[in-house]
Amino acid sequence: MPWHLTGDIDDFLARTGDFLRSRPALHTSQLTRLEKLRTQADEGTLFGRLEQEGEVRAICYRRRASQRLILTAVSSDQADALAAHLTGLGDTLCGVTAEDDSAAAFAEAWQRHTGTVPKPGVRVRLHRLGTLTPPEPMPEGHASNAPDRAEIIRWCSEFATAVGQAPFADTRSWAASNFADKRFTFWEAGGPVAMAGSTPVLAGMVRIDPVYTPARFRGRGYAGAVTVAVSQAALAAGATDVVLYTDPANVTSNALYRRIGFVPIASFLGYDFS
Repeated sequence: MPWHLTGDIDDFLARTGDFLRSRPALHTSQLTRLEKLRTQADEGTLFGRLEQEGEVRAICYRRRASQRLILTAVSSDQADALAAHLTGLGDTLCGVTAEDDSAAAFAEAWQRHTGTVPKPGVRVRLHRLGTLTPPEPMPEGHASNAPDRAEIIRWCSEFATAVGQAPFADTRSWAASNFADKRFTFWEAGGPVAMAGSTPVLAGMVRIDPVYTPARFRGRGYAGAVTVAVSQAALAAGATDVVLYTDPANVTSNALYRRIGFVPIASFLGYDFS
């Protein structure tokens, strides 16, 4: 299998751009992360592409800081060829994240080549907006532009804490995070009661991330309202694919997004390598 590895992101994007843009919804994470890596050099990142019959069939990348492989859809043979190539170079990985079957195929291949035992980790489900259906009735309030940066950082820190991550210690740590590239919208009902972030339009795709309602305001429809507002703004900006991730175990949020028009299109799984 002709996997080609490089550290040159400009050359990599020149060769793989059409492939990434061909399925912007499924490639949402790759599109946003690679755009950030393009504009903010990250030394030591390894990029890979699989070419067959002159066409790119799959891509991967591994940042030095995380040592986690991010992989698009591959067959078992393609996964095995990549694992063999990486181990032949002496590369080390702490895990892999991909669509369920592809993640399992690579984890099994990595175990065969290295003896490392993979452990299933985080699962997420990807949804794409079909027909936007605002809730009836809409809750009281209205969408508004985000308040000042200090307020955004405070809300992002609350969200990080709610999902088991570390809050942001200062402006610098927030600026280095994935949150800093987002546009934030708040739902106001006598003050901010819910928040939604969204990525810029890339290849016609916008990802809504994160959506957060503090515990004291939950159960009143604010998360659905702010998600609808952000979705409408994305469509008005020219997006053809509006997507978001959910935790498959969160029945409430999955039901909410389906009611307003989001349809599940793929599931992703991370494996950790001991």
